[in-house]
Amino acid sequence: MNPDRPPLLCDKHYDAPSRFQVENLLREARRQRHLPDVAVPEVCLLDPDGDVVHHLRATGHAARHSAWACYHSELWVTDRPHGQLGIVPCAVGAPYAVLVAEELHASGCRLVVSITSAGRIVEIADPPYFVLIERAWRDEGTSLHYLPPSEWSHLRPELASLLDGAFDELDEPVVNGASWTTDAPLRETETAIAAAEAASIHAVEMEAAALYAYAAARHRDVVCIAHVTNTMATSGDDFEKGHDDGTHRILAVVDAIAQRWFSQN
Repeated sequence: MNPDRPPLLCDKHYDAPSRFQVENLLREARRQRHLPDVAVPEVCLLDPDGDVVHHLRATGHAARHSAWACYHSELWVTDRPHGQLGIVPCAVGAPYAVLVAEELHASGCRLVVSITSAGRIVEIADPPYFVLIERAWRDEGTSLHYLPPSEWSHLRPELASLLDGAFDELDEPVVNGASWTTDAPLRETETAIAAAEAASIHAVEMEAAALYAYAAARHRDVVCIAHVTNTMATSGDDFEKGHDDGTHRILAVVDAIAQRWFSQN
């Protein structure tokens, strides 16, 4: 123990296995809830705002996955050109997003896509638009349980290469860039924003750095997209995603990712 350092930075032992295993958590949830062991779709979307699931349910295009064994979330399934897509709504924040990603991968998912509403830092265009997060600033705690301290978490280079040009035909622009992952969205001070601007960061969100650290440590496929929808409510009509809360554009991004990923898997 070091009284001058917080526990977050001590005694991590990154190569050591966890006593608490996700497979055992799911096993006990199935036992308690009398659920069968049924695989989830190979591609699953984390929908932190819940807007995609809300729209699909309202229009009769999503069904609940009745065997999903997570204690803390629901999994919905919809049909897409590549096959079924699983969607977990409201998986917001780094700890929760990584918990759900661990459970999805342990349940048969092979690719997790996170598309999260984000605030604009370096101006590219007027919101809304998408940023494919190639690197994420680790201003949160979850990633430090998966990888040693460093400034950035990264999209796997193989996935970055695979997605080159994948979004060129979409209606809403997708640019490659960097994000700032924070645990405390209501502490986005002017000083912190200035530091993010100096680091050439395009958007601020709450999950990507942790998801990429988890993906690297556990050898999983994860792609994080920031849907830049606001300027932190400082002016104008913020948080607008467009028609149907951006559902069709978000799903078009997922389809483009899935198409490329299935072509190589």
